[in-house]
Amino acid sequence: MKGTYVLTSESVTEGHPDKVADQISDAIVDAMISQDPESRVACETLCTTGMVLIAGEVTTKAYVDIPEIARKTIKEIGYDSPTYGFDYNSVAVLTTIHEQSPDIAMGVDVTDSREEGAGDQGMMFGYACNETEELMPMTISLSHKLVRQLAKVRKDKTLDYLGPDGKSQVSVEYTDGKVNRVTAVVVSTQHTAEVNLEKIREDIIEHVITPIVGEYTDDETVIHVNPTGRFVKGGPAADTGLTGRKIIVDSYGGIGRHGGGAFSGKDPTKVDRSGVANARYIAKNIVAAGLADQCEVQVSYAIGIAEPTSFVVYTFGTGKYPDEMITKVARKIFPLKPGEIIEHLDLRKPIWKKSSVYGAFGRDGFPWEKTDKVEELKEALEE
Repeated sequence: MKGTYVLTSESVTEGHPDKVADQISDAIVDAMISQDPESRVACETLCTTGMVLIAGEVTTKAYVDIPEIARKTIKEIGYDSPTYGFDYNSVAVLTTIHEQSPDIAMGVDVTDSREEGAGDQGMMFGYACNETEELMPMTISLSHKLVRQLAKVRKDKTLDYLGPDGKSQVSVEYTDGKVNRVTAVVVSTQHTAEVNLEKIREDIIEHVITPIVGEYTDDETVIHVNPTGRFVKGGPAADTGLTGRKIIVDSYGGIGRHGGGAFSGKDPTKVDRSGVANARYIAKNIVAAGLADQCEVQVSYAIGIAEPTSFVVYTFGTGKYPDEMITKVARKIFPLKPGEIIEHLDLRKPIWKKSSVYGAFGRDGFPWEKTDKVEELKEALEE
């Protein structure tokens, strides 16, 4: 994009109600996959004052104690006191789980005559750019780092009056696609009633904002800390949480497109999970190879069918080769069928809870963040 403009992304802490739901759903996925890697899971969580409701469709040989998993997850997040109106020890956990539809299974299961098909239809996007070391947009990268820092100073008691709920938002000014400065930062954090706004603002600027975004700010940067003036009541007691309601936070912060499918609560046969992970893997390798400054990958599937219905690479005019050529080479090099993706990225592992908070992309330790196809891409395009 030419000219000077400002883009914004947001993130949320692990104690945000929607993220509580995501983490519970993915903790259940992990527990089932740990015992039975072939588990099929579609698990949705709703959390509100004093209650967690878990619903979904599951086919598995595993036995897991779902209420215990929910309580353990809530405790790890930090809801460990009745003062929050939601705590692991007293929350009611209701479950309504039934078996996955055989109509879906017949299109996904591997047989002698068919390979593993997609667990649903839909289109998925992956994105990468060279704005940051992790090849993510600066806006979402800084937003995630702010809420991780917010969680750190809460858990290590640097700011012992903070509660688990919180949000961040970062606005970045660009000129001709290059980062100039941070123009605005918003941090909202749950806190105990006795602490005044002036102290919260001073502490958050000193211990959270300055360490993370200080090098990008200047005297004109606007900083908002708890802009309503008070954030005592938070978490599921203040706002009902639902699985899959933070899909932009989970992906690229609104930079690049999104297919609309949530990640959490799903096993990797669901292409909303494996297809999106693979699209990021492809886009990241293309940017890491220096083939483009920005890259977006779109892939789509039909339920029960292994071969994608479409695949395209778009480099926003930054590619060193035509997009058509990069698309053709990428289609040859990378796995695109669900079964091949799962095998290549080794996705039948209990890695999903970790990915359910602070962004699924741009973090070490996930197989879709590997850049092991860089040389193969370069060689193929130079032929």
